[in-house]
Amino acid sequence: MWKSVSIRRRARPPPKRPRRKRHERRSGSVTASERPHRPRKRFGQHFLHDADVIDRIVAAIRPKAGERLVEIGPGLGALTRPLLQVAGELDVVELDRDLLEPLRARCAGAGELRIHHADALTFDFAALQGDGPRLRMAGNLPYNISTPLLFHVLDQADHVRDLHFMLQQEVVERMAAAPGEDAYGRLSVMLQYRCQVEALFEVGPESFRPPPKVRSAVVRLVPRETFPVAVRDQRRFAEVVRRAFSQRRKTLRNALSGLLDAGQIESAGVDAGARAETLDLAAFAALGNAI
Repeated sequence: MWKSVSIRRRARPPPKRPRRKRHERRSGSVTASERPHRPRKRFGQHFLHDADVIDRIVAAIRPKAGERLVEIGPGLGALTRPLLQVAGELDVVELDRDLLEPLRARCAGAGELRIHHADALTFDFAALQGDGPRLRMAGNLPYNISTPLLFHVLDQADHVRDLHFMLQQEVVERMAAAPGEDAYGRLSVMLQYRCQVEALFEVGPESFRPPPKVRSAVVRLVPRETFPVAVRDQRRFAEVVRRAFSQRRKTLRNALSGLLDAGQIESAGVDAGARAETLDLAAFAALGNAI
């Protein structure tokens, strides 16, 4: 007789789900505009989030419709949206490509936002003016590039009406310092020759994410229609200022050796035994013109 034999069948494996292509999103996934952005040290990112500070900056700028506003480093758009709502249109220059989509999303419906994905240190701001009014510039500048960025913008000052920038407080103090003050230096002279400088108010680290290790301040710069002193050669003037402050403890007789001798310094009406931090704009202009 044949014996019945029970045969155990293997369970079929569940059908494999088709692999998704890289360009296909899962339903319910987080978009780039919704994903929190991690600040990047290499871009010097500290995002302003204090509503009271933002209101004070907008009030200081007093934007109006029809003006050509430009923001440098808009970041997550904390200042961008309120400026855009008042002015109706705004150009922004942002280097971090990961911030472009969140910025568009935050400012949607507020006005015409024109995003320029570029490095502000090499950007041609003059081209933005075109046949329109001079530019009104604003921004929370990365502290690690603030000084070269200021000089780059002021090289195009003929196209700029005014500037409102958030900077490291120490830098603002140097920009606005007067002769004889500890903070007075090359930056003070070169900026005050080109602009009227007005320190507006200080901002604490708690107003940013992540908080910086230093205090900040907002400054207003207004390019001068006419320079306060007569300078015959801009490059010679700049070289005198650079050399004079490169060795602050030295007298002008020693600091300017190779450019001017003691007799030429005295003939320009400046004491050759003085130090750079005691000289005003007129004295530096006289030294530059003496070369």
